[in-house]
Amino acid sequence: MKRTAIIGLLLIVFLAFSTVVRIKDIAKFRGARDNQLFGVGIVVGLNGTGDGGTLNSPLLANMFKNFGIPITEADIKSNNTALVMVTADIPAFYKEGMRLDVIVASIGNAKSLENGVLVQTPLYGADGNVYAVAQGPVSVGGSDVKSSINLQKRFKVTGYIPGGALIEREIPSNIVDDNSITILLMNPDVTTSARVALAINEKFQSRLAKAVDPSSIKVLIPDAFSDDLITFLSIIEEIEVVPDQPAKVVINERTGTVIFGGNVKIADFTLSYGNFVISIENGKIDEKQATISNLIAALKALGATPQDIIGIIQELYKAGVIFAEVKIM
Repeated sequence: MKRTAIIGLLLIVFLAFSTVVRIKDIAKFRGARDNQLFGVGIVVGLNGTGDGGTLNSPLLANMFKNFGIPITEADIKSNNTALVMVTADIPAFYKEGMRLDVIVASIGNAKSLENGVLVQTPLYGADGNVYAVAQGPVSVGGSDVKSSINLQKRFKVTGYIPGGALIEREIPSNIVDDNSITILLMNPDVTTSARVALAINEKFQSRLAKAVDPSSIKVLIPDAFSDDLITFLSIIEEIEVVPDQPAKVVINERTGTVIFGGNVKIADFTLSYGNFVISIENGKIDEKQATISNLIAALKALGATPQDIIGIIQELYKAGVIFAEVKIM
């Protein structure tokens, strides 16, 4: 016997409350950005799980030469060392002496970096200058767990060194341009950009901000803050806005999950799917529009499985009755 879901927004109603957030949580200042660092180093102290000296011998030979120790590449072929790529991100305004987390990944045929120690490795920026130096014991995670459950084994040729890099040079950052700053939205959106500019102008009771495009808002620095930029920036960061959320549905068929953002509305339709007959009649009971939220809640109440719900949403998307972007993973 088929089950019928008639959605008139009386069966189940979800009230959508707009989320108020700080500008700090959805945007950054132009010029205040992270930079990527990288270098090539040697991990030593491995228990026979290294490269075997094929790749790292020349690097080790040069290292010993710098210490005044005459040694050839053939003399230092060992399974206890591994050639690795070392990477780190340096945030804006980080100063000399501060530390960064480091990721270490094997370049050669090492089987594991477990219990190894990274030898002092210079980390370069895109301009070729050294900005940090990395060194320290490599962590590859906790111990292997023996269980009847099919758990994924640890990946031992990639490791992590918390606070393993010491900054030697600050990367210059400049967020002021022509007596103004620019706010960059992390998720560009025309409506959100306009709302941010409006909120800033209302806060300072002056037309300081202008939305330039969906991702950037230009803000003039008032004379009162000409010598106190940090205070001005902190006030802007704490201003609250309601970001606009585009209607979007993301379906993951592998995990059986459906994620939807924004007020995803649907048009009138009637669909027969397996044991379900779904009928949408907008405005017949009250004057509200049917949404994906209402549809999913009603289907779950009738015992629909995640696979049923995903299949129904896919069919509705093909029929063109969902007013949103649908992404299937």
